[in-house]
Amino acid sequence: MPADLRADAEAFPHLPRRVRIGYGLGSLCTGTFATVPGLILLYYLTNILAVPAAVAGAAVFLPKAWDVLINPLVGAVSDRSRLRGGPRRPFLLVGACTLPPLFALLFAAPPLRGAAAAGYVAVLFLLAATAYAVFQVPYVTMPAEMTEDPAERGRILGWRVGFLGVAILLSGALAPAVAHAGGGSPASYRTMGVAVAVLLAVGMFGAWYTTRWAPAVARSEAEPSLRAQLAAARSHRPFAHLAGMWTLQALAVGVMLAGVQYFATYTLGSPTAVTPLFACLIGPLVLVMPLWNRLSRRWGVKRAQWCASLLFLAGALLLALTPAAGPALGFGSVAVIGVAYAGLQLLPLTMLADTLAADVARTGKRRAATFTGLWTAAETLAFALGAGVFALVLAVTGFRSSDADHRISQPEAALTGITAGMSLLPAVLAAASLWPLHRYRVDDPGAAPPAATHPSPATDPSDPPQEVTRRAD
Repeated sequence: MPADLRADAEAFPHLPRRVRIGYGLGSLCTGTFATVPGLILLYYLTNILAVPAAVAGAAVFLPKAWDVLINPLVGAVSDRSRLRGGPRRPFLLVGACTLPPLFALLFAAPPLRGAAAAGYVAVLFLLAATAYAVFQVPYVTMPAEMTEDPAERGRILGWRVGFLGVAILLSGALAPAVAHAGGGSPASYRTMGVAVAVLLAVGMFGAWYTTRWAPAVARSEAEPSLRAQLAAARSHRPFAHLAGMWTLQALAVGVMLAGVQYFATYTLGSPTAVTPLFACLIGPLVLVMPLWNRLSRRWGVKRAQWCASLLFLAGALLLALTPAAGPALGFGSVAVIGVAYAGLQLLPLTMLADTLAADVARTGKRRAATFTGLWTAAETLAFALGAGVFALVLAVTGFRSSDADHRISQPEAALTGITAGMSLLPAVLAAASLWPLHRYRVDDPGAAPPAATHPSPATDPSDPPQEVTRRAD
């Protein structure tokens, strides 16, 4: 081994395997909570609790929009924390103790209908979103503070990415299957809520317990307010363009995610079809992500992102033909979207890592916590807005809400709106994202290029392991 590599190995010792695996367990929470409410909460309101579509959309959107305000606050409080157990782990414990029971209560299906039921769900969802922020914001900051070695951080995040894929696939397939096991009754949704709460608890308590052996070798600090974070983002044009692109694409995915259950029920004719649909969407995630990583090495990450974006756009347009061509085209189109979605999960984070490295080279400041906080807030808001936008489509096209005991037929306009909301609307948003992607340049004037082989310790704490491998090459 060359002398400089031996010196690096001595300077950055490996973390215990239990810390890497245990930290990754936290993604069982982040992947599940990001998936399940977006997938079935809107449908639960309109088709189980008889909440009008517009009211249901507000009940889903407003609590998640609260994350945009609460995330910077949690980050600032965590940064200043001097609690026993470190600045991050006590927050993980608070989140682990509160989010699982709140999630179970969210789907407890109280004997309420209409606006009263919407109020109950909105309050519980707001509390659950707050508990999630208390866990998630410190959680994503921890890898950058456990080690300053990019390769070791890559090993940590390798487990995180693996558990994230498992969480999305497992929760996205399990939750609808359990919810519809009894014909979509309130009791089935209660069972689903408890099952998902157990999955959340396993991941959250696992991450809290095992990171007790993690060292604290660095401390990154976010700007103390959302206004200060936005000011920092405006000073870096590449980040602004990249965040704009990802926000539009996340909104497209959020709209599609909210529409999957409606598409399965009314376009494909079976509520249980949501499970194979979701498997087609998420199944390719683990299989083709290495291919997107290889493509980004060969062609460059921006060109690979173009390919993923255009493939998503093509799949969404094909999906609009399902009513005429039949279910086979619908499943095939969703599989194409799933291949593109794997790229959209990996490549923007890789571009974000390059952008943050450029910011460090330009300013000399460790602002990763600031930019990742904004990135997370934009993503959260986009996914929440996706459900609200799809609910607006339902309301405008005359969708009729009902409870679990009284199924009613939908007008033709509502059926058309469901298909268009699931396909054409995401296609329009994906097309709009191509403009900020075109404008994005990591070497934009005012931003120095990132280091090719020695990324700064301040790079994105959610930087995926594939990027570490790419730079090492």
